[in-house]
Amino acid sequence: MTSQDGGTRVTIIGVGPGDNGFLTLKAKQAVEEADLVAGFATVLNVVRPFVKNAELCPMAYRDQEEVLDYAVGKVKQGKSLVVCAWGDLNVSAKELLDRVRRRVDHVDLIPGISSVQIALVRSGISLEHAVFVTLHVRDGAESALEELVHYIKEGRRNVVLLPRPYDLMPAGIAAGVIEAGISGDRQMTVFQRLTHDDEQSWSGSVSECAAITSDFSDLSIMVFHKPDSD
Repeated sequence: MTSQDGGTRVTIIGVGPGDNGFLTLKAKQAVEEADLVAGFATVLNVVRPFVKNAELCPMAYRDQEEVLDYAVGKVKQGKSLVVCAWGDLNVSAKELLDRVRRRVDHVDLIPGISSVQIALVRSGISLEHAVFVTLHVRDGAESALEELVHYIKEGRRNVVLLPRPYDLMPAGIAAGVIEAGISGDRQMTVFQRLTHDDEQSWSGSVSECAAITSDFSDLSIMVFHKPDSD
């Protein structure tokens, strides 16, 4: 869509962690009014019930550049485009946001509910007693892991970690923090596919997590619990 100043404009929404009941009213309205709705196929499945006459533009990691080129081309012809991302845009969507911003003049962001918020609710942890670390940024993963180890060792707050599919996943992360000097007895929880029908959670020690050989979901979030006070 062309904005009043003549530039191209695209709306990006956070769709929540999986259950479309967590889609905000503002985001739902944007989807209903759009000419095109783009996003990874699993994300589009969440908003599909709210799509009216829009053309769906599913994408995968291998073709996201081409799909965005096509969709933004339609924007330049006067169509309105909504791009959908998992969760909250300020948590794990930076790479997608950057790709869209390179192509258009203006981006309107509609934030959503994040898996971090849901994990805190499931754990009974208040935000002021938690610190959040993400490994989703491709550059600087090593420093992010160092930050994770720092906060776990500090032990003042619960540490909520968003792993990075698929090269930095829970079992490997647990093994890595033990190697960095974290006690294998530290308690932790791994949530998988939060708010989906097949949501699961696992709780145990860091050493027990490191020994797990089965695959975790790519929609996982880890909580390293603050040690009990003496």
